[in-house]
Amino acid sequence: MTQLPDGRFVDDAPYDPQASLLELERKDLDAPNWVLIWRKFKTHKLGLISGAFLLICYLLLPVVGFIAPYGPNQRMSENLYSPPQSINFFHDGEFLGPFIYPMTSEADLETFQWVFKPDLDNPLKLEFFCQAERYNIAGLIPSNTHLFCAPEGATLFLWGSDRLGRDIFSRILYGAQLSLTVGLIGISVSFVLGIFFGSIAGYFGGKIDWVINRVIEVLRSLPELPLWLALSAAVPSNWSPVAVFFIISVILGILDWPGLARSVRAKFLSLREEEYVRAAEMMGASSGRVIRKHLIPNFMSHLIASATLSIPAMILGETALSFLGLGLRAPAVSWGVMLNDAQNLASIEIYPWTAIPMLPIVIIVLAFNFFGDGLRDSLDPYQQ
Repeated sequence: MTQLPDGRFVDDAPYDPQASLLELERKDLDAPNWVLIWRKFKTHKLGLISGAFLLICYLLLPVVGFIAPYGPNQRMSENLYSPPQSINFFHDGEFLGPFIYPMTSEADLETFQWVFKPDLDNPLKLEFFCQAERYNIAGLIPSNTHLFCAPEGATLFLWGSDRLGRDIFSRILYGAQLSLTVGLIGISVSFVLGIFFGSIAGYFGGKIDWVINRVIEVLRSLPELPLWLALSAAVPSNWSPVAVFFIISVILGILDWPGLARSVRAKFLSLREEEYVRAAEMMGASSGRVIRKHLIPNFMSHLIASATLSIPAMILGETALSFLGLGLRAPAVSWGVMLNDAQNLASIEIYPWTAIPMLPIVIIVLAFNFFGDGLRDSLDPYQQ
């Protein structure tokens, strides 16, 4: 070793590229499993972007009332089917900051419809951190402070208003709380049932395996949509929106578990013959311990990837039921309920912005699929 004038030490041995390569490979082999997965996942740019987008969406769910300028069911009877308004910054070449042009309405005597036109001579600045409709942060903390509001004497419909004069932008934000949460609750129910029955069938085999497989085959043979309709129609109409929300989540989870149970069973059939499982059994470990401590952790990477790919199916299921009027009902707000209000094709042709609730559904489902694909590609090479 030679010491340099600045105090650093330099190895006198000649540089060996082969040794450096072996050292890097050794570091990769010694790295924790999650580090290897993260390195692989970072190369999947679409999955990484989708994951970050979904994380932001879920972090914003508790505070959507702060972001939304209006309440979910707040009506403005003089602004039915008002078109989207844009936020501007310059007026006649002069920078004014964020402002809107107030909408003026006139009756069209030929079509018998209200025609909305912006008043381009009267720019009004937006109000920030203003007091408006009350809401609860995370459903617990009451507040009435909003990020931005319409100036006094004007309205602010970023994505237009619906047939009752309700702000579509605000309703989409509030609807995300139910539509995105239903997938998490449904997948939790599905995973508990799927892992429980699949692990029992795959580990014990015999008559238990035969019975569980017959139950799975019966459930998978039933047509999905009519079964959804039958179960949803059985929900009493006098139940509160919260109760209907949870029962719909449970229904979606109950109908989704057979596919996961089959995957778990197939994996357990191969893993139960491994040497480490036999060793644990010979040392006196109970069946429950072998399943919890040895088999399920070995299969966890596949379960995580399956969860991300199953959540969009839950979201689409809730949307379909609510769209058909058999899921969540008003005054509850979800994307399916909003689409149910906009299923009149004649109204969509005249007021196309009423179909905007379709966009977040498409974007969220695509994001979950991209994220799930990236996660699956990252986890598969490291499954044991």
